[in-house]
Amino acid sequence: MISLRTAYYYIFAVKINLIKIFKKIYFKTGFYKKSLISKVPSQFFFFPNPFLMSCFSNYRKFAFQLNNLDPNKFWNQNYSHKEKRELHNFLWLSSIDRKDDSSTLRKIISLWNLDNLKYKSLVWETNVLSKRLMSWILNADIILKNSNFDFKRNFIKSIVIQTNHLKKNFKYEIDHQIKIEVITALILSGLVFKEYQENYEYGLKELEKLIEVFFDKNGFPLTRSPNDLLNYTKYFLLIKEVVKDAQKYVPETLEKTLEKNLECLKQITTPANSLPLFNGSVENDLTNFYDYINHFKIKIKKSKISAGNIHVLKNKKDVIFFEAGNPPKKNYSSCYQSGPLSFEYFYDDQKIITNSGFGVNISNKARLLSRFTSSQSALCLNDTSIVGFEKNSMMNKAYGFLIKRDFKILNLENTNDTNEIKVEAGHNAYLNNFGCLHNRKISIDKINNKVVGQDKITRENLNSKIKYDIRFHLYPGLTAIKTIGGNTLLIQINKNKALLFSSNEKNLKIEKSIFFGAQKVLDNYCILISGIMENNEKKIDWEIIKKI
Repeated sequence: MISLRTAYYYIFAVKINLIKIFKKIYFKTGFYKKSLISKVPSQFFFFPNPFLMSCFSNYRKFAFQLNNLDPNKFWNQNYSHKEKRELHNFLWLSSIDRKDDSSTLRKIISLWNLDNLKYKSLVWETNVLSKRLMSWILNADIILKNSNFDFKRNFIKSIVIQTNHLKKNFKYEIDHQIKIEVITALILSGLVFKEYQENYEYGLKELEKLIEVFFDKNGFPLTRSPNDLLNYTKYFLLIKEVVKDAQKYVPETLEKTLEKNLECLKQITTPANSLPLFNGSVENDLTNFYDYINHFKIKIKKSKISAGNIHVLKNKKDVIFFEAGNPPKKNYSSCYQSGPLSFEYFYDDQKIITNSGFGVNISNKARLLSRFTSSQSALCLNDTSIVGFEKNSMMNKAYGFLIKRDFKILNLENTNDTNEIKVEAGHNAYLNNFGCLHNRKISIDKINNKVVGQDKITRENLNSKIKYDIRFHLYPGLTAIKTIGGNTLLIQINKNKALLFSSNEKNLKIEKSIFFGAQKVLDNYCILISGIMENNEKKIDWEIIKKI
């Protein structure tokens, strides 16, 4: 039976999709194009620091010297859909040689304006358009250098037209990631053009609203995604620095939220200077981002909380990231991955146990597969994913793939004494379907220098057989070899370093798996503990020992 909540989301999804259809038709009319034309400022009030854009562009496929380009062929080559998006968002401006003659760049932009100032679906996608405005405004100094009056006026006119489009349609946007992109573009336009001060004021109001509904009290996104945390931190930092450059007052809400964001980010940064692969994260090397932060002489306080309910256990060379949070609310769940109590393990700064990472940048199939419980280092019962996903195409088209059911994290406990660092928690995600509760505890044994874990499954009756699978995904490139005893595996890290994975279960297996975190599909291996519950309680003990 369809719940009232599901019915509400479905009806709202129909409305959203109908609005999208009518808007696309309307956008292509001459009447709409005329409605976007408004006063053209005579000049930029100031030129923001182009360095601020560098943290958004680590893509180097289009890194080039302008002097080597033929601008007349620039837009006419046979690019893929993804390449077209990346060309039209102009983030590649951060990769140009700024010593080159900018006349080629002006020609490229002039040709773009001739062909694209009337609505085209890909070119005018909100996130493409927002990034383009940010790139143009933050690189306006080099674009306008030695330019003539006509180019300057047409360039500013184009910015105004595109900004007006964003502002007119902001109220229809439901994607929070796209919202912060639009808000940033609007704030920038309001700062560099005195005639559009209202864009700045409007952007700040919407920014405060977004902060209020998108973050918990500790500054972590309600999507529970480390990737969202990183992206928002970048936008907040850019807004703060541009506001300072414009000699405006930085809103206190922005200052405090950015400070909390950075604390959370520092807390969950792994020894490999990346993000743990929970809830929509992909592998990002944060080295350049922290260099970027250091440029502004920002000191990040050490957080005393578990950011986003990601608990961090550290002792000497061992570091564990343990995910122990409730799923996000339905409207924040489009990137949620079904891995409560999953974990990632690092030894000597190298990742050993991993989750799959998010397949969003690969394909829709990869996105879906990467969200299953089997893709996480977690427990799976009867080959069933912990959280179901909406299958309705209308809802998925409107919101992305939302979760269908939720669960609760139970009995969370943390211990840190002279003997061990431990985290323990349970969840009831399998209670309704299988009558089972799952409890996991993981500890770093300080005395014996090893990682110790236990998964406990309990149920009230045994009316049916319950198959359990506990997966420990190995990071790509690592291999495991079964030893003679059958309950121990050798994880070979390199010629001189290895770990022993052992369990009280004798049916340890090694299976092939796939990894999505590198934003492409990679093969890897997975340690698997499987069995059938024969009693009301099953305890599976396992540990990771350093091989001497």
